[in-house]
Amino acid sequence: MKLLIPDVDKMKTSKTILEIKNLSVNFKTLAGSINVVRDINFSVESGKTMALVGESGSGKSVTAMSILRLHDEEKVDYHSGSISFLGENLLGVNEDYIKQVRGSDISMIFQEPMTSLNPTFTVGMQIMEPMLIHNNMSKAVAKKRAIELMELTGIPEPHYRFDAFPHLLSGGQRQRMMIAMALACEPKLLIADEPTTALDVTVQLQILLLLERLKKDFSMSILMITHNLNLVQRFADSVCVMQEGRIVEHGQVDTLFSEPQHPYTIKLLDSEPERIIPDDETQRLRFSKELLKGVHLQRYFTTSKGFFKRKSNIVKAVDDISLFLRAGETLGIVGESGSGKSTLGRCLLKLESCSGDIYFEQQKIDQLTHSQLRPLRKEFQVVFQDPYSSLSPRMTIEQIVGEGLKIHFPQFNKVQRREKIKKALLEVGLEDDILWRYPHEFSGGQRQRIAIARVVILEPKLILLDEPTSALDVSVQKQVLALLRELQERHKISYLFITHDLKVIKAVSHRIMVMKEGQIIESGDTEEIFTDPKKEYTKNLLSASLFNKRLI
Repeated sequence: MKLLIPDVDKMKTSKTILEIKNLSVNFKTLAGSINVVRDINFSVESGKTMALVGESGSGKSVTAMSILRLHDEEKVDYHSGSISFLGENLLGVNEDYIKQVRGSDISMIFQEPMTSLNPTFTVGMQIMEPMLIHNNMSKAVAKKRAIELMELTGIPEPHYRFDAFPHLLSGGQRQRMMIAMALACEPKLLIADEPTTALDVTVQLQILLLLERLKKDFSMSILMITHNLNLVQRFADSVCVMQEGRIVEHGQVDTLFSEPQHPYTIKLLDSEPERIIPDDETQRLRFSKELLKGVHLQRYFTTSKGFFKRKSNIVKAVDDISLFLRAGETLGIVGESGSGKSTLGRCLLKLESCSGDIYFEQQKIDQLTHSQLRPLRKEFQVVFQDPYSSLSPRMTIEQIVGEGLKIHFPQFNKVQRREKIKKALLEVGLEDDILWRYPHEFSGGQRQRIAIARVVILEPKLILLDEPTSALDVSVQKQVLALLRELQERHKISYLFITHDLKVIKAVSHRIMVMKEGQIIESGDTEEIFTDPKKEYTKNLLSASLFNKRLI
């Protein structure tokens, strides 16, 4: 298949700030050299945003980190090509030169701010660091500038937050701190590697608007690395699509989205979640029996603050909520981080204590002891957000999927248990020859299928899905959603689906509940919520998540 490689010369306009020509990158391993980036060409124009799009493993982040030579020099081989920044080939300069470029002329916002920020230093000190190193500022001047940057990026009470440690900030605040740090020396090029992946939709929109405003204020160019096509369509000027280390298509955003040429680009654009619930099914389910019911649920936390921890604050994570879930139904629970979605889910499944009444198949379970509740555990299971951290790295796939069988079906012998495991793996689209492999040997989508097999094997009546697709690529996400729907139809499973992604919730839910600060502020049938939302908060969520309005 012919690759649609961009013509670099035609891409140039008045000024090209970054130009990559014929770049190939190899990684050295014990098994030999692996080619991860293959003969790529693209450029970034001054004052413009260029998006590098592709699924996990396509080579996006490898390319971005190669620009600043952040790979281990002993394990990387820049096999061919050049990376020219303002006319200087960064692959040919010495270490001292590249150190001066990093954080000064070129800055980078990394994907996960919690792991990128140093937990032992205050965020203020970390924002000051590049100014102290590159601009030779005094600490007093650097601190003043750091507070200005924090205020510029929308951090509330910047004087107070200056001395805070990363773990004391929310995800959105940490990402804003990363942006403030990246802008400290007023770079000419900002590399943003998945800058909004872990953020709520409204915070995503705030970050994008902030970056767009700062791009103009600082006359800055942006290279954005992402797999979020909605983000690209709203924010970027041009886009390169990467697959298996190659750029397969390049063009202006409007043209590429309206007239994609390469099959892989078409596949990505077709992977946006679409509604997979028949229109009449919601009506039919109204006659189904109630499977789960919660009445006046409350879960409060008490936090302490102040030097001597004398001041206390009550956080109402779940504040007097009543709800029900029918057999075979999907109830979507949406809201931003901290709204209480996950806490509510854990309370309903008795994974966390709360006040109020909980009924499962009309049996009151909120007062049951651990031993009384144990026989019911197989009836309600959980699929977590990140399958890599929820699957034990020391257990084989056979041990992981079969763990529940050992507990709840001790009458099965080893042969019977293995047959059940094979059947469960085949049901989620995996071959039965993976029994002796370990989680790290699989992709994110495969690991999530394993996590689903682990709960489906017990034939539960209810599954709590806590952000099950947020860490997955768009095409894998679509596959997992289709799988969940197929399993629901086959086994009449009920889902409590927790997410902040409204496109996903629209695709799979019969009913929706919108949470804010521990309360249900709006609920109803999915179609009703999306076509005629009543509350301003719901309207803001829909506006931030769904509509492809250009920001530039």
